[in-house]
This record gives sequence, structure tokens and C-alpha cells, in this order.
Amino acid sequence: MIASYRLTIASIFYLSAARIKRRRIWTSFSQPQRRLALLSGLFLALHFATWITSLKYTSVLSSVVLVQISPVFVALGSFLLLKERLSALTLVGILATLSGGVIIAAHDFSLSQSSLTGNLLAVAGALGAAGYFLAGRKLRTNIDTLRYVSAVYSTAALSLLLLTGLSGNSFIGYSRTDYLLFAAIAIIPQVVGHTSLNWALKYFPATAVAVITLGEPIGAALLAFVILGEPLGLIKIVGATVILSGVVIVLFAESREYGHAYDV
Repeated sequence: MIASYRLTIASIFYLSAARIKRRRIWTSFSQPQRRLALLSGLFLALHFATWITSLKYTSVLSSVVLVQISPVFVALGSFLLLKERLSALTLVGILATLSGGVIIAAHDFSLSQSSLTGNLLAVAGALGAAGYFLAGRKLRTNIDTLRYVSAVYSTAALSLLLLTGLSGNSFIGYSRTDYLLFAAIAIIPQVVGHTSLNWALKYFPATAVAVITLGEPIGAALLAFVILGEPLGLIKIVGATVILSGVVIVLFAESREYGHAYDV
């Protein structure tokens, strides 16, 4: 439900902006571009549905750190699907990321068995983000940000609305605070934050943009500590540091080898 409101509000905003600017969306895409946009939107829906759900079962730090490992899956996907080779440095980063994941998973599981479900959902969110990156990589080279996010966000929104409806959840009947939070999560992280990163790729190196996003777990963990009272813990901090270090290694290795644009 949270993911549905987030993407629906964001897609309405950008579809309205595209209409005001008289930007054609689907009719201006070629057939291959439409397929890529649909695929990218479906993966984005998977990313938000699983990642947001993970927060019900595991800590904020574990969730936001594990969902950040998507560049590792991008590298593996490029190797398996696009037949691109993995450099030795990329393998080092992957192993470091896996090691950090094991540390966090073992620590969380020792505290609560339900955390394993949350951690797996966060990893599924990373897989969804990786699919979104891979599907959108080629699409973003020929399509401007407004048309891209309008197509992808609306596809993700429709997918999430359908999933939410089939699950039997009601779209109405929430408190005023809930609706305000629905609007806030759509406007601040999605309309402003997520799209700003897409826009930044036009002006800054992709690796620099991707590395900057790795600051999210730090801010999220601090906010969770202050607002939700979630303890950080030395073991979890060590695991998170190892994971993020591995992701940075993969990002720089892939950038050096292929100059990939990690669409965000």
C-alpha cells in the first residue's frame, strides 16, 4: 500500500508535468523502448514492494544497507546476461559485500528469527533495483528524464495498484497522518530525491552519483536511532561498513572497466 501511494502520486505529478510541457510519452517511444520501459517499471515495482515490506521485519539499518547491494547484482547480471567479464577487483567487491551480508544476517537472526525474512526481502529489493538499472541503462541514453520517469513510474504504479488490489487491502480508511505520510514519501524521496539522481547523471559521473547514494544508510540509521530508538550495535555497524565498502569497490571496478551508467 505504501509503495502504491508513493509511485501513484509520483507518476501523477510527472505525467501532469509532461502534459503541461506537451511531451509525448509512449507514442514517442519505439517498440524496443516501450518494452524496456515496461520491464524497468516492473522491476521498480518489485524493488519498492519488497524493500518497504522488509522494514516490517528487520531494522532500518539492515534494510537500507542490504538494498544498496544492487550494483553487485548489476555486475552479476551483466556477466550472466550480457556476457561481460568480471574483473578481479569486481570479484573482490562482491566477496566483501557477501561477507558483510553474512555478518548482518547472522547477527540479526540471533536477535530475531523474523529478521531473516526482512533481510531476504531487502535483498529482493536490491534484485529489483538491479533489474531496473539493467533495463533502463540503454533506455536513458536516448530518452530525457521527464519522459523516462513518467513512463517507468506510471508502469510501476499500475503494477503496485494491481498487486495491492489482488491482496485484498483497502485503498481508503487510513488516518490523516497516514495520508500525509503517503504524500511525504511520494514527494520528498521520489519526486524530488529519486528523480534528482536520474537528472544528476546528465551532469556528473555515474559512479560519483552512485557512491553519493551510499550515504543513505548512514542518515537512515541515525534517524532510526533518534526517532524509532533502534540501537545500532557494533557488529551491525561493522557488517554495514564491509557491505558498503564492497559496493564501492564494485562501482569503481565496473566504471573503470566499462564506464557503465548506473541509472538511479
